[in-house]
Amino acid sequence: MPAKKNLLKRPQPALYTAAAALVGTGVAAFVYAKRRLRTELPTVPHVDVHRYMGLWYEVARLPTRYEKDCQHVTAEYRLMPDGKVSVLNTCHKHELEGPVEKVKGTARVVDKTTNAKLKVSFFWPFEGDYWILDLDHHDYQYALVGEPGRKNLWILSRKPHLERAWRDQLVAKGRELGFPVENLIFTGQPVTEPDA
Repeated sequence: MPAKKNLLKRPQPALYTAAAALVGTGVAAFVYAKRRLRTELPTVPHVDVHRYMGLWYEVARLPTRYEKDCQHVTAEYRLMPDGKVSVLNTCHKHELEGPVEKVKGTARVVDKTTNAKLKVSFFWPFEGDYWILDLDHHDYQYALVGEPGRKNLWILSRKPHLERAWRDQLVAKGRELGFPVENLIFTGQPVTEPDA
């Protein structure tokens, strides 16, 4: 019996390694299963890139560290001769007329069939997904933009304020697609459009 007690007191590296491997495999299997269960994120069937260009106002967004304390947020898109899109994002810090921060980037269409999936880069070589999930196809007055990880979501409008019915429709669409819309931040915008 004393020999058994000594065996139990000795560290068992093989047991620790096996336990760690088992836990690691379980975590990996859980993450894989969770990704497989998440449905594919559908985009709109087609985007007319030329009509999508211009100034957009941010109506709402999921929290992002790079938009912390931003109000009066806009995004301006311009088609470049090489087919890429010039991006200019503007944020007013802390209040509607607060200090202005601007960041320039470039986007490229990665799904030429629909033009609804783009990659955007503000700091080369890093790119992020920009998928157009809903769009006012008639007048291009509003858009819902997100990415397949469902961590980023934006509601955009051509005017500083979007009609409540359209806004509610886009929030509902985001919820239906699996985004945590209960965390949306509704962006402050000027009461009227600024002079051009």
